[in-house]
Amino acid sequence: MSLLDYFKSSKSKTASVAKERLQILVAHERYYRNKPSYLPQLQEELMQVIRKYVQVDQDAISVKFEQDDNQETLELNITLPDTQNPRNTQQDMIRNAL
Repeated sequence: MSLLDYFKSSKSKTASVAKERLQILVAHERYYRNKPSYLPQLQEELMQVIRKYVQVDQDAISVKFEQDDNQETLELNITLPDTQNPRNTQQDMIRNAL
């Protein structure tokens, strides 16, 4: 193996890695391009409404948008905290609202 062969093989490996990275970037762009522009604002407003009634972390709420040929789906997942006494929690929320 000569020194030139070493640099040739390195170039082809670099090109394939660059091509793979570009394909990943294009796939991400296509994914985000198909999302509606209002989705981030909708997600933020939904989170504000949920937090008005239930104390949850931002990580506990996820919004997912899927689009098929003839249907669009907005999926909202909320991991609610465990509450020992839900009545006290409701009373606390009422007091905080006043």
